[in-house]
Amino acid sequence: MDSSQGKGRISRDIVNQLSVIVRTAQIHDPRNVAVASAVEKFVSGVNGLMLEEGPIEIEIVGEYFYLNGERVKFTTEHLLNFDSLLREFKRRRLGSVKFVCETKPEEVQAFLGAFVSSQYAAEPFEDLRANTERLKCISVGALRRISEGAEDIRKAVKHTYFNAVSFTRGVMNRIKTGERISMKKAKRVVETMVDTLLEKEEFLLGMTVIKDYDEYTFHHSVNVSILSVALGQRLGMDKIKLMELGLVSLFHDIGKTVIPNEVLNKPGAFDEEDWKLMARHPLSGVKIIFNMKNFDSSSIRAAITAYEHHIHPDGSGYPAARKLSELDLFSRIVAIADQYDAMTSSRVYARVPMSPDSALALMVKRSATQLDPLLLKFFINLVGTYPVGTLVMLDTRELGIVTGANTSEHLRPRVTIITDADGNRISPMVADLAEKDGSGSYPRSIAKAVDHNRYGINLAEYFL
Repeated sequence: MDSSQGKGRISRDIVNQLSVIVRTAQIHDPRNVAVASAVEKFVSGVNGLMLEEGPIEIEIVGEYFYLNGERVKFTTEHLLNFDSLLREFKRRRLGSVKFVCETKPEEVQAFLGAFVSSQYAAEPFEDLRANTERLKCISVGALRRISEGAEDIRKAVKHTYFNAVSFTRGVMNRIKTGERISMKKAKRVVETMVDTLLEKEEFLLGMTVIKDYDEYTFHHSVNVSILSVALGQRLGMDKIKLMELGLVSLFHDIGKTVIPNEVLNKPGAFDEEDWKLMARHPLSGVKIIFNMKNFDSSSIRAAITAYEHHIHPDGSGYPAARKLSELDLFSRIVAIADQYDAMTSSRVYARVPMSPDSALALMVKRSATQLDPLLLKFFINLVGTYPVGTLVMLDTRELGIVTGANTSEHLRPRVTIITDADGNRISPMVADLAEKDGSGSYPRSIAKAVDHNRYGINLAEYFL
């Protein structure tokens, strides 16, 4: 193990242990023996790393923890702890905890006491800061909002998204003419998407709201790739794995290029022959991928996912599995992203798409047989109870479009308000429903999700 891997493991252990002591302190008194034991382990890790690096700062940037400026990567076993700690930090508007000198257990216990009690305060962060000012070695910082250059960020993200759609369109059209496709350019396109998502996740996820009716297949492929990579990121995958997942998911429906357009674009219900043709696209996808240039291990993974993404964990779905073994992780991730984007998109045979919240509710019902329940749980946590693109009626009678999730407050996302209480269109105004007013109350709350088709609202224009 090299030094960077060693530090990465230590950083992960420190953040994981911080989650453990916070959770334990919420159940027991901070002076309880169970808390004291966990605190001793945490202090040992912090002080040990401090000998090498000096002061240590644990900070939230977006949806991730950073330790001294480096993102802390975690494995599946740490997912629940990291997610829980992230929610607790955001609930208190806490952005960072800094350890500036050799820390004693008593000081950490005092910090825990202040941390737990702050959740009941009208201004949680101010309360936490006031009650930790006397601590010698521990200081706290407020959650930062990154808003500089938002318009430039949107332009860059839109360029990345539509470049991926254009590439996908070109690939599928060339395959239809019998041309062999190279994986090299696909990897470059996917790398750009992954880099964009790592830096600007919320903006790129917002682009998946774009559901072009006339170019459904191309947008769907890119949307599934973005949603899959975002889920993979939540699962703690490193950039190399995320790039492979992005590539695999981009090509999951490549087999549909051999299905006649009159079947793909059939306005009515599919008959038995139509379904037989459609059921062949996973195997057709395998053949197309095997025929690509620059064939490598990623190509094999792409072929597996193209074949498996419609096979369900219970053995149903298609192609029929003669002997069911555990589905590949990438296949299970793509199946979730594929179903979600398909159900929330308008297609020839389904002109009115499902609302995001309705789609998630149906997916939860299917999770016992068709989808991986644990992965679905993390997907719902990713997109939120009210996913980006959901039109909501607020308790003020205003209409708003969900444009960003709040991990710590799933029922209180960020929304762009587009009408006043009388239903009149107004200049879009962003409101964070998790923010309280001076009296400690929420000025706005979601009353219900509503159908944007009923109100004639084109969601894409608010993201473009």
